Amino acid sequence: MKAVIVGCGRVGAMLAGTLDAANHEVIIVDLATRSFDRLPSTFRGEAIRGDGTDEDVLRRAGAADATVFFALTEGDNRNIMASQLARESLRIPTVIAKVNDPMRAEAYAEMGLGTLCRTTMMVDVLMGTLGLPPSGIPAIRPGSAHGVHPHATSEE
Repeated sequence: MKAVIVGCGRVGAMLAGTLDAANHEVIIVDLATRSFDRLPSTFRGEAIRGDGTDEDVLRRAGAADATVFFALTEGDNRNIMASQLARESLRIPTVIAKVNDPMRAEAYAEMGLGTLCRTTMMVDVLMGTLGLPPSGIPAIRPGSAHGVHPHATSEE
């Protein structure tokens, strides 16, 4: 599997290290070079300083033939922009955007982007620690195939 990760924060760095240790090809992109200090010293993948919302940066990084794409920055808007680019322009089959706002997560999933809502995920974990039922709102929402809105026609 070839994975592209945009955002080398705690989650992105840990995911990159975990995928790399499992012998997957990993490319991680971040605006700040110092972010790559979070990667394990054993990391064999590529760490690229650049803007994950820039198609040229992603193409030069080799993202066009990736099988999975994760947008894990701290900004919902950046994650959505990067994910739309990965899905629509690069045609990466599996695209997941970290989104904090549960309503946005639902809306973007309906537009074809896979979303992971950490707000919902954390609430459900906290409810579970209290022995209470989860929120009932999905924390992970798969997007539709190839980034096409489920109601789009071929002319769109």
